[in-house]
Amino acid sequence: MRTKNNALPGHVAMLVANMLWGLMAPVSKDTLNFFAENGISPIVLPALRIIGATIAFWTLSFILQHEHTTRRDKRSLFFAGMFSIAFNQCLFIVGISFTSPIDASVVTTMLPIVTMIMAALVLKEPLTQLKAVGVMVGMSGALLLVLGDGAGLHIDKDHIIGDAMCFTAQVSFACYLVFFKNLINRYSGVTLMKWMFLFSLIVSLPFTLPYLMAVPWSEVPLKVYSEICYTVFVATFMSFLLITVGQKRLRPTVVSMYNYIQPVMSTTISLIWGVATFGITKGIAIALVFAGVYVVTQSKKRIEQSNG
Repeated sequence: MRTKNNALPGHVAMLVANMLWGLMAPVSKDTLNFFAENGISPIVLPALRIIGATIAFWTLSFILQHEHTTRRDKRSLFFAGMFSIAFNQCLFIVGISFTSPIDASVVTTMLPIVTMIMAALVLKEPLTQLKAVGVMVGMSGALLLVLGDGAGLHIDKDHIIGDAMCFTAQVSFACYLVFFKNLINRYSGVTLMKWMFLFSLIVSLPFTLPYLMAVPWSEVPLKVYSEICYTVFVATFMSFLLITVGQKRLRPTVVSMYNYIQPVMSTTISLIWGVATFGITKGIAIALVFAGVYVVTQSKKRIEQSNG
């Protein structure tokens, strides 16, 4: 049984990881705008994330004590890397190129719902009314943040394709959270991620290398390089390391609920940078997000108490 003290580091890790991902949204947007203006494929950004994180995790693994992994677990880590990194990141980035950021943000709110259903079917995680209410409250807050300015969804052929790809990316990550829960508990975060990113690199590089070679790197401004460094080493390397801490201590549904922190962080940064204004709608939306996360957490505690 998870105690409160054991769960606390998991909650902190998930909060920080999703805050870093939330900050990545406005940072990477500027990078992708530069790519679009200069005819650079958006697939270059997830390719750089995979390459950079692979180098970082393997470098760190050489510094730390070696941890042996079995051949069977390496096969599992291969598929874990495909679901959580290669499929998830590439599908989402390419999907955004077809659809709008608003549509993509709305689709990401489906992650906790998909995870909750999968966890109930696969892990037999109790599907309680309190948990369902928490997920819906959190989703309503995230949707209010995204759509609160009156912007609506766009429906046309390209947007449907993009939305479908973004949704598939969420399903892919939900599969990772649910199906590889036991695997995550057996190894350290560095060991897990060094293999997952390496396998993702091996699979994705043949497809992304031509796009990487076509980039006029000498013409890329320093500002964009700094944004890429944040995306690769902070929002990818550090965030994925933190994710393993959360996965070891929290149920998959609780882990996925922290996905709603990302639009909160993006909105907060936009307010600080002066590109958005704060009003009662945003205040209510942020309150709903945190309330939803809290309710799902309380649902887990009640289940543990009843089983104890």
